[in-house]
Amino acid sequence: MPEASTENRDIHHTEGVAAAPTPSAIPASTTSPDRSGEERREFLALCAHELSWSEEFLRERLESTPEERADAPPYAPSPAELRHGARVAWRNNARCIGRLFWSSLQVRDRRDLHRPAAVAEDLREHVRIATNRGQIRPLVTLYAPADARGSRVRIWNHQLFGYAGYGRQPDGSYLGDPKNETFTRLARELGWEGAGTRFDLLPWIIQERGRPPELFPLPEGLCLEVPLRHPRLSWFAGLGLRWYAVPILSDRNLRIGGADFPAAPFNGWYMGTEIGSRDLGDEGRYDVLPELLQRMGSPEGSSRERLAKDRALVELNEAVLHSFSEDGVRIVDHHRASSEFLRFAEKERQAGRLVSGRWSWLVPPLSGSATGVFHRGWKDRRWRPDYLPQTPAWEDAGLRG
Repeated sequence: MPEASTENRDIHHTEGVAAAPTPSAIPASTTSPDRSGEERREFLALCAHELSWSEEFLRERLESTPEERADAPPYAPSPAELRHGARVAWRNNARCIGRLFWSSLQVRDRRDLHRPAAVAEDLREHVRIATNRGQIRPLVTLYAPADARGSRVRIWNHQLFGYAGYGRQPDGSYLGDPKNETFTRLARELGWEGAGTRFDLLPWIIQERGRPPELFPLPEGLCLEVPLRHPRLSWFAGLGLRWYAVPILSDRNLRIGGADFPAAPFNGWYMGTEIGSRDLGDEGRYDVLPELLQRMGSPEGSSRERLAKDRALVELNEAVLHSFSEDGVRIVDHHRASSEFLRFAEKERQAGRLVSGRWSWLVPPLSGSATGVFHRGWKDRRWRPDYLPQTPAWEDAGLRG
């Protein structure tokens, strides 16, 4: 999940208080009433502990929520439960290094929206609030939850912003972002046509259950983008590289107390290596390192300098951090992100909670062993609530009604 950070407004338990209830480890793929009921009870117990509910109020909430029957209506979290569940889902997410600030997540409750046009209009508001003129705010918006028949609405995009992938060109080069080639093809089949550049912003595709998917081109100026330049390499700006400021994941299922929210776009802000090392540096993405090596006088394959590729990768990451900072767009470097995650782990220990983590996701893709997270063991405890992967929307049989 994207790195997210903001002013630390966490309120944590002090040492000596009772340990928090163990979060649910029930797989999210299950929809059986008894399992969902178990998740609901455990989540409400967690809310009672962390939100200082009285025993009487907890009992009332347990009695007012559905029984474990196949025909019972799904659990509908109260506004307070929804807010806390979305925040705890971030706290539990094993892939995210930016969880120190989990309790500062802003939560927008839009459960009444399921029509694609209304969702698209509201997504624009999410973008405006999250972007905040570069001072990015961690934010999640929840649209209509799933019911017994499955998803009521889905956002097809992996992230609300992404660049088109047009495929191999006659000269053998790749135009755009290979990661989005399938989505680009689907968008074109629905009538979208981009300008045919390396950085064409993709439209949104939103689908309501039982209806065809609908296409929504992005309004001009909605997406804040950062042109990349380097503090010392004057030729770097001429490469024409750029990236969008806010990583808004839009294809995850937010699961809270057994209730599923298949359309729940979530954002933090970027850790620099996500863009520099992966989005732009990976061979399966923009693969810009060969061009950088050529410009730096060490063509790929040359034995002149053994660490030339490493140096190019560092310069690419420096350009990302420099450009975002110069434009006033919030970003964090991987060393600071690692330190913040270790602070998060210590705060969780003091609160009597174990940390769920996946080592391969937490260790940055640049200078990994120079960061503290590299030298610790992490276990993915698969706790709920969480932001979970789900079947791509165009393969979601439930959407067909």
